[in-house]
Amino acid sequence: MSYSTGLYLLCFLPCTALLYYLIPLRFRFLVLLASSFLFYLLGDGSLPFFLLLSTLIVYFAALLMDRLGDGEKKKKKRFLWGSILLLFGLLFFFKYYNFFSRNVNLLLERLSSGRKLPILSLLLPMGISFYTLQAASYLIDVSRGKYPADHNFGRFLLYMCFFPHIMEGPIARYDQLGAQVYEGHRLSYENITGGLQLILWGLFKKLVIADRANMFVNTVFDNWQNYHGFYVLAAALLYTLQLYAEFSGCMDIAAGSAQLFGIRLAENFRRPFSSRSINEFWQRWHISLGSWLRDYVFYGVSLSRPFKHLIQWARKRLPAHLAKWFPVTCALFLVWFGNGLWHGASWKYIFYGLYYFFLLSLGTLLEPLLRNVPGRLGIDKNSLVYRGFQRIRTFSIVVIGMLLFRAASLKTGLKMIFSIFRGFSLSVFADGSIFKMGCDGADLIVLSAGLIIMAAAGHLKERGKDPRREIAALPLPVRWAIYYSGIFSVLVLGAYGAGYAAVDFIYAHF
Repeated sequence: MSYSTGLYLLCFLPCTALLYYLIPLRFRFLVLLASSFLFYLLGDGSLPFFLLLSTLIVYFAALLMDRLGDGEKKKKKRFLWGSILLLFGLLFFFKYYNFFSRNVNLLLERLSSGRKLPILSLLLPMGISFYTLQAASYLIDVSRGKYPADHNFGRFLLYMCFFPHIMEGPIARYDQLGAQVYEGHRLSYENITGGLQLILWGLFKKLVIADRANMFVNTVFDNWQNYHGFYVLAAALLYTLQLYAEFSGCMDIAAGSAQLFGIRLAENFRRPFSSRSINEFWQRWHISLGSWLRDYVFYGVSLSRPFKHLIQWARKRLPAHLAKWFPVTCALFLVWFGNGLWHGASWKYIFYGLYYFFLLSLGTLLEPLLRNVPGRLGIDKNSLVYRGFQRIRTFSIVVIGMLLFRAASLKTGLKMIFSIFRGFSLSVFADGSIFKMGCDGADLIVLSAGLIIMAAAGHLKERGKDPRREIAALPLPVRWAIYYSGIFSVLVLGAYGAGYAAVDFIYAHF
């Protein structure tokens, strides 16, 4: 069951909210628990089994670690690593078995060996990547003494399976969400209206923008051999905007759904296209994944004993700047390799992660040389023109990365990048061929208008204004005119129904 379907929006969510507020406060968590498992059964019948198995592993491992004193650190580490290996073993088996078996079989064929691994065509349980990272963060935090293990199994189970964020995140920490989902919340006009606003805004981004852009994007990427020049560039640009509109739209629907119950989810996007550097972009895009990799991979590696030996070795043998750069870059490699591998079992995803690793590590290496270049050229770093240049440069790098991310394979992605420079021409507008790419003129007008509205809302938030509060402060007739305009935009202009193929949320497959 998708967050954008009528079943979810018109039946499941309203019924859950109604039942939640009808029963006594202290039993309301049971409604969320039962509704979460019903949500999984309607969407993926296998998920409740794997989710319950992961929850049991984590729950008992955390209790065991909590009982061990400071003098039993080795035992605590064994429990921690054993349970994490079990969790990630399940994830790797379902997500990466087919990938590794195919590549091993290719290697065996080249070595003229008759032995092969069986390919089982395993189906990936919905949301497994998200709840695995969530479970691992809880175990690591308990082992570090950040908070004690939760002895209440019902509360911990609800933290693990709360339905609004299981499909695409955000990846929630226990201290952010554990108590929130369990304690009963009273009915609040602000939560109901705020939640519905977020859901409507998320649907607008998903149905009006992302799903309409999808038609053009699929036409080019699914038949990439037939296109080059501006077509490929436009498809890469639209896919970048499609992915943002859809992923952030899903986060809005998830956050709005949670707010209906008085629960606040962590922010997962913060106007990433306003970024002036790649490092800033990744602090604004998929924030929960980036912070997870930073806190549990980067810092975990940086504070380890082998890494401290590496720092000492670098200080003795390398110049001062390289002595700082080299160890950090080694830890950064693990972060970005993990980022790529997390997205999927394909070489293109691994290359996608290493693409950003290369750019970030190179930028850090050259930073002392480039730091004063604008000043020497007489460029004001705070000028509107220079800031605009930085944003365009960052966005261009992101678009190239997204092209590789969307392409059918790494080889295809690289070929498509080179094809942009072959036969590039804007004559596609004059001869009308650009309007025959799955989107006609009317589709492109609606898409452009949607993108302008999305960009305007982002610009307001970047300037410190909250569009939802600005709208809520308007006179009643004006406020409801905006609400009705949004509702009718989704109902009338959304890319669904006759002539439009249903589009699943992209990140639900990761």
